[in-house]
Amino acid sequence: MKKNALTWILPLSLILVSCNLPAHQPAATATASHTPGSLPSATLAATFSPSPTLTPSITPTATLTPSPTITKTPSITPTPTFAFPSVTVNQQAHCRYGPAKAHLHAADLYPGDTGSVRGRFQYSKWLYVKFDKLNYFCWVAPSVVDVVGNVDSLYYAEVKLPGPSICYNAPETVSATRNGDKVTITWSQVKMTSDKDRGYYLELFVCQDGGYLWWPISFPDQSTTSYTVKDEKGCPAPSGGVIYTVEKHGYSLPKTIVWPPLP
Repeated sequence: MKKNALTWILPLSLILVSCNLPAHQPAATATASHTPGSLPSATLAATFSPSPTLTPSITPTATLTPSPTITKTPSITPTPTFAFPSVTVNQQAHCRYGPAKAHLHAADLYPGDTGSVRGRFQYSKWLYVKFDKLNYFCWVAPSVVDVVGNVDSLYYAEVKLPGPSICYNAPETVSATRNGDKVTITWSQVKMTSDKDRGYYLELFVCQDGGYLWWPISFPDQSTTSYTVKDEKGCPAPSGGVIYTVEKHGYSLPKTIVWPPLP
């Protein structure tokens, strides 16, 4: 009796227990065990998220600006100021617009007047002077001034005649004829008022005694219309010249004299 009772009680108990269990039970988790000193049979492969490769930022190499080469400024050597020869007038005289007595009067000079020589003339010894009392330059004969300094170191100055005249022209006609070594120049008269009339000025180059000469000549009024000059063979340059009408304000434009040939 007891054996039979156990036989049916045991299945009944199992049925009752199973009725009280949850419908879904989690699967049992197996606990891995290993012998100390030995590695587990399963090797876990770690998944790494690789860091992005960093592209290095290249810092540009600094270009060094070369220091400027400092050029030493040479010290300026002062140019010595040229000392023009000085003059003192030694007698009453004229300063003229050209380097000869044939030129118009430019200023009156008196003993004691002072100035400085600024140039000289190529064909005469006259000096181009800036007198202290004048605001312009003029020409003076060396005989009427005392000079201190070397005039030979000066450049030749250019003759600048005042003009051209707005009142009168050069003679309308001019000619030259030769008779042996004599050349005669003739020209037509220029009618000028008496207050303006200063005649004519001829600037010639002639050959005399083997020398080639600068030959200035003037006439005081309009009435003179002819001039004869000696002109010979034997010079390396040809003779010739020009003529001006002269009035008190200055000179007309020059007119060329057609020079007669040598025989």
